[in-house]
Amino acid sequence: MPLPIINSIASWVLKQRIHQIELFLKYPNEVQEELILNLIKSAESTQFGKQYQFSSVKSYQTFSERVPISTYEELEPLIEQTRRGEQNVIWPTNIKWFAKSSGTTNAKSKFIPVSGEALEDCHYKGSKDLLCMYLNNNPESGLFLGKSLRLGGSSQIYEDNNSYFGDLSAILIENMPIWAEFSSTPSNKVSLMSQWETKLSAIVNETVNENVTSFAGVPSWMLVLLNKVLEDTGKSNIMEVWPNLEVYFHGGVSFDPYREQYQKLIPGEKFKYYEIYNASEGFFAIQDRNDSKDLLLMLDYGIFYEFIPMDSFGTPLQKVVRLAEVEIGKNYAVVITTNSGLWRYLIGDTVRFVSINPYRIRITGRTKHHINVFGEELMIENTDMALAKACSVTQTEVVDYTVAPVFMDGKEKGAHEWMIEFKKNPADMTIFQKVLDETLQTLNSDYEAKRHNNMTLNPLIINVARPKLFYDWLKMQDKLGGQHKIPRLSNQRDYLEQLLKLQ
Repeated sequence: MPLPIINSIASWVLKQRIHQIELFLKYPNEVQEELILNLIKSAESTQFGKQYQFSSVKSYQTFSERVPISTYEELEPLIEQTRRGEQNVIWPTNIKWFAKSSGTTNAKSKFIPVSGEALEDCHYKGSKDLLCMYLNNNPESGLFLGKSLRLGGSSQIYEDNNSYFGDLSAILIENMPIWAEFSSTPSNKVSLMSQWETKLSAIVNETVNENVTSFAGVPSWMLVLLNKVLEDTGKSNIMEVWPNLEVYFHGGVSFDPYREQYQKLIPGEKFKYYEIYNASEGFFAIQDRNDSKDLLLMLDYGIFYEFIPMDSFGTPLQKVVRLAEVEIGKNYAVVITTNSGLWRYLIGDTVRFVSINPYRIRITGRTKHHINVFGEELMIENTDMALAKACSVTQTEVVDYTVAPVFMDGKEKGAHEWMIEFKKNPADMTIFQKVLDETLQTLNSDYEAKRHNNMTLNPLIINVARPKLFYDWLKMQDKLGGQHKIPRLSNQRDYLEQLLKLQ
């Protein structure tokens, strides 16, 4: 079948989904209400369902009163039962896949259950919807005339007690439908290579002669790959390697600190960037408009959402609100109940609603990755945006960064200490530091109040990292490639002290 016909058929099939999306756009709260009751009904006979008497739960109110908010550590015993081969523990259908995830805060691995329903009705559905929205917004697209260059995790699939675990990306590739495999590059064999540096060269070798029309992956690691492509091919920009390239689907870390570097690497005026919000636990939100930073919360993926306002998070006054009760502009911790048996699970991410009709969000950070030692409530969203502004003003480029507090010592006031690895250093560090600090104050009134006349916080401190410092730090922990991320903010100095020793 000629490629133009394949492109037309694929576009037509994907666009049919638009009508279903319009349903939850029109009736968001009703869709979520029906979804939670269906999840409860489905799990009545599970060990978890019996423990909380799901058979008599007929409303969200009863569900929220009976089932506590849970962290991974609190759900872990039930997840481990399932990993040992017991079934009908947290979800009625058999679960044999587990996404291994340690994130950035914990050396101990988490094993997130991934049911068949989650694979089909959440992860793959999200991928198709992403394409659907992109094609709907760009009807002249030739996306399917070429292939998508995917950059997933560097992990094999491992078997243990008749269950399987690995990076989420490895699980998705292992279960990938034929249509997706046909339209992707590199091959599954290369995608699943576990040694990052070997894998990098293999990806370049397999893809440089393909007709690549899109990218998909985490911005920080994709940047490493694209620079490797230019180094190996001798080309001056990525469009010279793949002239039909039209879109980059990205997620995992904020794009703001990397935006200008990508625009230099990919100079095409019509080139698009589309952000997604997904994790081992599920696929949550998609950028649904060209040239937007807002993400549409997807409400029919088998995931029920609740939110904890960050101004009460972790306090005796902590409250949980439903989607219908969220307010624009407030930061919330995300709580999910899923079709993989995660019940009122605190995922660890924070979001801010920018619209409630429809429900659109921006990711602001992590519940454990903020700095609030001095009451400044500094979020990753603040530091990413301030860093992007400082880079733009001073014509510099950043590879990675992390920030930690300098604790008060006697009469000495506190401060924030940064470790920044530059690709291109500022000509004047004093100006860079001033722009960074002043921009943070404009973005965060609590930080501004603490910095006013150095009342509580002294000026920020910047350490310039040696080349490849963060890369070497991740390599030491066997966390190169894929979904692994640098912890941006911390209330402790552990990460910073480790980096200072490696300097």
